[in-house]
Amino acid sequence: MKQTLSMTLAEYAASTTVDKNPTQIRERAKQVILDEMACAHFGRRSLGGGLAAKYAVSLGGAQESLILGTRSYASAPYAALANGSAGHGEEVDGAHVIGGHPGATLVHAAVALAEQQRVSGAELVNAVVLGYDVGIRVIEACGGLFAMKNRFGLNSDFLHALGCSAASSRLLGLDPLKHCHAMTLSSFGSNALVAFYAEKRHISKSLCNGMHASAGVTGALMAMVGLEGHEDILGAPFGVLHAWGSKEHQGALTRGLGETYKIMGANFKFVNAGYPIHAPVEAALTLVAKHGIKLDAIASIHIGMPTNAMRVVDGRDMHNICVQDMVTAALIQGGLKLRELPFPAMLGNPAFPRLRPRVTAAGDADLDRDQPTGRGAIVRMTLTDGATVSLRVEHPRGHSLRGGVTWDELAVKWQDGLPECDIDRMLALTRGLEDVEDVNELVTAFITQK
Repeated sequence: MKQTLSMTLAEYAASTTVDKNPTQIRERAKQVILDEMACAHFGRRSLGGGLAAKYAVSLGGAQESLILGTRSYASAPYAALANGSAGHGEEVDGAHVIGGHPGATLVHAAVALAEQQRVSGAELVNAVVLGYDVGIRVIEACGGLFAMKNRFGLNSDFLHALGCSAASSRLLGLDPLKHCHAMTLSSFGSNALVAFYAEKRHISKSLCNGMHASAGVTGALMAMVGLEGHEDILGAPFGVLHAWGSKEHQGALTRGLGETYKIMGANFKFVNAGYPIHAPVEAALTLVAKHGIKLDAIASIHIGMPTNAMRVVDGRDMHNICVQDMVTAALIQGGLKLRELPFPAMLGNPAFPRLRPRVTAAGDADLDRDQPTGRGAIVRMTLTDGATVSLRVEHPRGHSLRGGVTWDELAVKWQDGLPECDIDRMLALTRGLEDVEDVNELVTAFITQK
């Protein structure tokens, strides 16, 4: 058979095992799995997360995979849909240096199918590493998140359906040709026009992650029973790279396979806000604490950001992805907490309408030069006495280029975020996931215990 781009990736995918992944790669994957599963449990309370669970349950069918944050089960594709939607429901799920929210899609596809197949924890770890490698590489070959947005009006996260199909196909033990079919079949059920994300209540913004996860699982299950698609959806005329690829970046699809692992670019969040907001909030709070600044002494706050990131969070209707709203709320409250959302109650605080108009955001030339697709920020405060103070934060806490996270930090995050769960058990099982014989043992640890 002709060696195509899709086949090259498929042969690699079908050959992967957890033992081939270096220790630090497995550790990062386990941290991502814990964090994303906890995010879905946490995000079930969101409107999008709750409605997605209601929809999945209403369909009936096989009771294969847990809908996290509930005691209900659904078929693997619909559990992936419900959990991916909840995973992004509260904006606490992980991001990535390439952009977007791969974890809320890739992890929940892999976990749902791993439950159905009753595979080992080691197989799940390998599948998640593989899903990141495929999904991120496809997006890189298309120029990245912002190139996809600016050139085609698409949010590149929909391409993670291809990563989900690879992870799912590996869990099913499919041969390389069926991996190729699965990628094509998954593409039929996944798309993400940027306009989807402009609604006001975070429903479709959440649902997209679940839809991509479900499409990947479905594509692999279809391929397993013999359904077929184009054998080179990646490299064929009118395929993925023909439609959206960047000639400058197409080598990213296969460069470094088995040597450079894309999961190492995974970032973690500690507050419930759109990711470009984290560095501005950190900088603003640090300035106030360092200089002993009182709210009444602030004449103006200017937030400089990479222009691409600024456009995502500038003046948005959804409060927790609006940088002006969240910086204002953080300063009034003295910080942001995972469980305590400042809005809508903040709108009734008399300090909010006084401070909010003083907060502005714009693209910054230095950040555009240094990190055009980054998440840094420069916050400049001008005080009523004319003094000015400023601070630049290169990468927010939890960012992979700042060192990622420790297990202790994840423990603190979720002891705060999920007090109803047995966090110690969740942590112990995830940290030792290579020794777990059946993934269902891990999943049941996420059922409310208290």
